[in-house]
Amino acid sequence: MDAKHQHTAISTAGLLIALGIIYGDIGTSPLYVMKAIVPGRIDPDLVYGGISCVLWTLTLQTTIKYVMLTLNADNNGEGGIFSLYTLVRRRGAWLSGVAIVGGAALLADGVITPPVSVSSAIEGLEAVYPDIQTVPIVIAILIALFLLQSFGTQIVGKAFGPIMFLWFSMLAALGLYGILQHPEILKAINPYYAYNMLANRPGGFWLLGSVFLCTTGAEALYSDLGHCGKGNIRISWIFVKLCLVLNYFGQGGWLIAHQGEQLSGRNPFYALMPEWFLLIGIGIATIAAIIASQALITGSFTLVAEAIRLNMWPKVRLNYPTDVKGQLYVPSMNRLLLLGCIAVVLYFRRSENMEAAYGLAITVTMLMTTILLSMWLLHNKRVPLPVVGLFVVVYGVIEGSFLVANLIKFPHGGWVSVAISLALISVMYVWLRAYFIKRRLTEFVKIEPYVEALKQLSNDESISKYATHLVFMSSAERQSEIESKIIYSIFQKRPKRADIYWFVHVDTTDEPYTMEYKVTELAHDDVFRITFRLGFRVEQRINLYFRKVVEDLVRNKEVDITSRYESLSKQHVTGDFRFVVLEKFLSVENEFPMVEKLVMQAYFYIKQFIASEDKYFGLDTSSVKVEKVPLVITPVREVALKRIR
Repeated sequence: MDAKHQHTAISTAGLLIALGIIYGDIGTSPLYVMKAIVPGRIDPDLVYGGISCVLWTLTLQTTIKYVMLTLNADNNGEGGIFSLYTLVRRRGAWLSGVAIVGGAALLADGVITPPVSVSSAIEGLEAVYPDIQTVPIVIAILIALFLLQSFGTQIVGKAFGPIMFLWFSMLAALGLYGILQHPEILKAINPYYAYNMLANRPGGFWLLGSVFLCTTGAEALYSDLGHCGKGNIRISWIFVKLCLVLNYFGQGGWLIAHQGEQLSGRNPFYALMPEWFLLIGIGIATIAAIIASQALITGSFTLVAEAIRLNMWPKVRLNYPTDVKGQLYVPSMNRLLLLGCIAVVLYFRRSENMEAAYGLAITVTMLMTTILLSMWLLHNKRVPLPVVGLFVVVYGVIEGSFLVANLIKFPHGGWVSVAISLALISVMYVWLRAYFIKRRLTEFVKIEPYVEALKQLSNDESISKYATHLVFMSSAERQSEIESKIIYSIFQKRPKRADIYWFVHVDTTDEPYTMEYKVTELAHDDVFRITFRLGFRVEQRINLYFRKVVEDLVRNKEVDITSRYESLSKQHVTGDFRFVVLEKFLSVENEFPMVEKLVMQAYFYIKQFIASEDKYFGLDTSSVKVEKVPLVITPVREVALKRIR
C-alpha cells in the first residue's frame, strides 16, 4: 500500500478509533449549546434561529472548511496548524507568527476543554444526588484520564470508540423522538431563520458566542489527522453530523412544544429523555463528556511534536507507546496540561463559570488556520486568486463574527484562556528567536584542515586515551563543515584522543516517517561523518540507530571497531563508544542588543527546567558526556583597565 493510499484508507477499526479519539468535544456539544442559546423564556424565533445557526455553522465551518477543504492540506498524512504552516512557510517569514498564535491558542483551549467537559458531565449527577461534591470527583477523573495517555491513543480509541458509537446512536434516537413531537422544527433548515435572529433580534448577534460552542472541536479533526486518517474522519463525520443535527432539531422540537414556558434550569437535552431512561442517559452522557477531553489532549501532543521540529518549542522527550504510525505521547506536556486543568477546576469550580473562558481561544486558532489555508490554496494548489479571495472574505466574516461575539466572555473568565495563550506565545517566540540567534552565532569551519591533526592525535600515545570511539553530535548541515566548538573541545579544552572519531548530524525532514542515513569517510578507519534523515514523527533513538549503522559498516568491512588495546584486541573485544553533546550557556562577557539579551536570558531560564538534549536524542546516559560551552555573542571589545607601577 503506498503512502497516499494509507492516508485515505478506510477500515472498521479506523472508523471506531476516529469516533473514540476526535469527536468527543464536538460530539458532546448538544449537552449545553441549546441551553446556552435559550436560557430563559422559550421564544419560537430564538429556537428556530438558534437551530438554524447551529445547522449552518456545522455545515459551513466543520463540514466545508475542515472536513472537505482543510483535511486535503495534509503533510504526508499529518494534520494540524503547524503541519499546514510547514506546507506554506516558504511564502513569508510573517507566517511563523500566524502559526505561533494559532498553535498557542489551540494548546490554551486544551487546558480549558477537559475541565468544562468533565465538570458538565459530573454536575449532571446533581439531579439524582443534590448534595454531591463535584470538584474532587472531577479532579480524580482528570488525573485518571491523563494517566491513561501513556498507553497510546490506539488503546484509548479502541476503548472509547464503542462508547461514542453508543452515544451518537442515543443522540439520533432522542433527536427523532423530539422531531416527532413537533415536525415543524424542520423548517429551521432555511438559513433565513438564522439571519432573522442575528440581524433583527435585539442582542441576537451576541448569541453567536453560544452558537459557536457547537463547532469548538472542529480543529481537533485536523490536528488528529495523523492518528486516524483522512478517509476514516470523512466517513465517520457523515454519521456524527447526522446524529448531531437530529439531536439539535429534536431539542428544538421539544422547545417549540413548550414555547412560552420558562426553562427554569431544565436542560432540553435531558428533557427529551423518558423518565425511565433518565439515569441511564445521564450515565452515558457522563462517560461521553469525559471522553470529550481526549480530542484536545491528543491534538496537543501532535502540536508539541511539530512545534519542536519547527524550533518553536523546547526539545522535550517524545514517546511512541504503540507501533501504530501517528501514536504519540509527550510526558512533559501531559503533566503541564494536567496541572493546568486542575488549576482551572479549582479556580472556576462550576462548569457554567468555565464556559465563560471556553471558545474564545479556539476562534483565534480557526482564523489563523484560515490565513494559512488561503496561502496553501493560492500557492500550493494554484487556486485562482478571486476564488481564494472569496474564501478569505466568507470565513473571515464568519470567524471574525464568532471572535467578536466571544469577546464579551473576556471579563467573565475569557481572560484565563487569553493569559494561557499569551504565556505559550511567549515561550514559542523566545524559542524560535533564540534558535535564529544561536544559528547566526554558531561558527562553522572546514573539517578538511583538521583531518590530518585528528589522525595524529589518534596515534599520539603520550596522551591518555579518552575513548575507543568518540561520537560528537553536530549541527553542521554541510558535510564539509564542523562547529568550531567541537574542534576546540577535541584539541584544546581537554585533548580527546580516540581510535575513531564519529560526527553525527540529525536532519529532521518535513516528511513524517523518513528513516535514511548517509556515511562519509573523511579519513580511512579514523574519521567518519554520519547524517541521519529522520521524519518528524520518527522517535529520536540515535543511540540505537548509530549502532545499527556501525553494524552495517562492519558487515561491509568498511570499518574495524575491534578495541585497539593490545590485550583486548587479541580477544576481539569491541571498543567502547562515548558520545559528547555540547550544551551552550550564556557567558557574562557579552554585549548585545536589549531585545536579544532578554530573549536569550528567557531561553536559558526556561532551558534549566527541561532535560538536556541527550535525553531528546535518546542517547545512553551511561556513555554520554555533556560539555558546557559559552555562547559568545559579541566579546567585550574595550575594557577600561589601568596599569599602576
